[in-house]
Amino acid sequence: MENRKDDLQQMLKEKYEEVKVPKEAKERMKMGMEQAKEENKKNKKVVYFRRAGLGVAAACLGVVALANVSAGTSYALQKIPVIGSIAKVVTFRDYTDSTKNFEASVEVPQIKDTAENAKELEKTNKTIQEYADEFISRYENDLKETEGVGNYELKSTYQVIREDEQELVLEIDTIVVMASGAEYKKVFNIDKNTGKIKMLADYFKEDSNYIDVLTKEIKRQMREQMKADEEKIYFLDSDDGLDEMDFKKLSEDADFYFDTDGNLVVLFDEYEVAPGYMGLVSFTINRSVFESLLS
Repeated sequence: MENRKDDLQQMLKEKYEEVKVPKEAKERMKMGMEQAKEENKKNKKVVYFRRAGLGVAAACLGVVALANVSAGTSYALQKIPVIGSIAKVVTFRDYTDSTKNFEASVEVPQIKDTAENAKELEKTNKTIQEYADEFISRYENDLKETEGVGNYELKSTYQVIREDEQELVLEIDTIVVMASGAEYKKVFNIDKNTGKIKMLADYFKEDSNYIDVLTKEIKRQMREQMKADEEKIYFLDSDDGLDEMDFKKLSEDADFYFDTDGNLVVLFDEYEVAPGYMGLVSFTINRSVFESLLS
């Protein structure tokens, strides 16, 4: 599981304070994106921001969930309502920290289930915790290095976005505010019968070309959006020598979930397929596009 994008495939980003990017600044912006993506290759498991000299705003480290106890940190156990007859979600830990101008409030979820699924759920909960541990460690390191100088606010919560007899879809939502704001979403699709986290491939026929089909549809939507709104820019069809940044193919480790109508929603981090000013982006793919490929 540690190789999955779901386990902290995050991106080194630079945040823009501009609400929109004028056409004449597109070249400079893409150069910044290229640099960020190059640095991201060196560290897939940490999401943070560094100051850059490209006329962009300083940004901050993204932090999500739980880790070791430190001064000013408190943990609490709190149950929330049962989700279904088989699985439920509890707040395993509340992480709070207030040190000078650094503040954090993080709800850490854990899946509870029947004894039959305990082994697999243990792995699932460990994955969620490992995802969180990386970020909280970075938070505390930055706090130590800066001694709380600056304004930093972290808030992370979770919600069940879809649940039925077979699956529980858990989403972790995190907002980090410093010089500018950043938002992160993480989705875990959990099989209630086994306790496992399901990957995209688990829903499709073996050896099917589902990745190609989904990629083609996402690119179609990208082009359609850019044609309709000149303020929308995706890393696609570059003609300025930066085509290596272009979105070429959907990853098998992509963040996703199926909505209540059976459509597939694919989510991308900031700077993954678009400049940072567009924030998190997602694409809803109608079930009719891929239904024949489902397992």
